[in-house]
Amino acid sequence: MKKIIPLFILLLIYSCKTSVQSDSESITITAEELESMVTYLASDDLNGRDTGSEGIDKAANYLENQLKSYNVKPYFETYKDEFKVGDLDAFNIVGVIEGNDSDLKDEFVIIGAHYDHIGISKKIVQNDSIANGANDNAAGTSSVLAMAKYFAAKKNNKRSLMFVFFSAEEKGLLGSKHLANKLKSENLDLYTMVNMEMIGVPFVNRDYVAFVTGYDKSNMANKMNEYLGSNLLGFSEISKKYNLFRQSDNAAFYDAFKLPCHTISSCDLSNYDYYHHVDDEADKLDYKHMASLINGIIPGIEKMSNTATKEIVLKDE
Repeated sequence: MKKIIPLFILLLIYSCKTSVQSDSESITITAEELESMVTYLASDDLNGRDTGSEGIDKAANYLENQLKSYNVKPYFETYKDEFKVGDLDAFNIVGVIEGNDSDLKDEFVIIGAHYDHIGISKKIVQNDSIANGANDNAAGTSSVLAMAKYFAAKKNNKRSLMFVFFSAEEKGLLGSKHLANKLKSENLDLYTMVNMEMIGVPFVNRDYVAFVTGYDKSNMANKMNEYLGSNLLGFSEISKKYNLFRQSDNAAFYDAFKLPCHTISSCDLSNYDYYHHVDDEADKLDYKHMASLINGIIPGIEKMSNTATKEIVLKDE
């Protein structure tokens, strides 16, 4: 009996450790799942996800089904936030994970990415005219899905997290403008907005992994790095030169709310040759880099959603 009891205890301890590790692994973002998401969203079946097309309808249905499978609730009555682009029907997809703090749950952090692209390109390469938009922006879309899955499983956010997939970004940020103005009119208590754009390829010879557009407008990058204990996010001269802060969906929320709203990206067009090109394909992306970046960002979002006060603020300009 003296020998059996220690062995039993050891087996019990090992079993508990294995169970904890398994639970943790079930919500770890992997390169394989990101590749699966991007491969579908950037497939020829979706014909480049142009606004108002059958392809973007398929993409929207996919996003809804993924959110449902994670148990992320729709923010409105349904996941679809409908608007018009001329005569075309368009819709953002909006999910929410309510905060678990009775006071802070009324404050929101928005995590977003545009899921549309330009559809059929005028540039034909080897009989291919479908601009599949893998890096722009199936990559960013997959990151928002992955973070929604993570936070739905963890349920550790005091503030509410809104996950948004924007349509008609390529038409002039129309989806984000529609939603930002709608939420502003409803007096949403927005803390900050983090937009994910073109994260499919890594930089070479930089001391950070991704850059933040409008770096100097707020302390977001510095605070995130402080939360993470690393230099994950940095400043891109190219982003400033081409004013990329104004070129993605964060800009609409900044304009409506006058709060820290930024895009995180690992591509400032200096490290990828296929912007709005038919060769922006799923097989061009680095999924290990993507998984590393997303897993790196998540603890910063966690901290952001749980601080007692709103620590990320605009800088005086």
